[in-house]
Amino acid sequence: MNWAEFIAAHIPAPAIVTIEPYAGAGAYGDVYGAPVEVTPCIVEETRRMVRVQTQDAAGSEQVSSTTVLAPLDTPCPAGSRVTWNGRTATVLAVARVEAHGLPLPEHLDISLE
Repeated sequence: MNWAEFIAAHIPAPAIVTIEPYAGAGAYGDVYGAPVEVTPCIVEETRRMVRVQTQDAAGSEQVSSTTVLAPLDTPCPAGSRVTWNGRTATVLAVARVEAHGLPLPEHLDISLE
């Protein structure tokens, strides 16, 4: 089952999010790519701890207040900005969820601050 089939079968009103992919740091701060509208998505507003990659080997743990489940081809590196329902948040971590041969939808698990 692919992501679109899963959404059509189980989610009556999928969410639409807008992502500004993080492109790096510039002379005047962070640089973002052009906004991309991504659908179908699932937005879960649940708090959970996530491990965030940092510049050193130690990393850190932060609280994510929202998780977005999105199609695999979504351009969304850590540091990107995600907007939904008038709210904007920064991406803390992105995990690729694969099916491993099972009838499950492969997707991205995007943790927002």
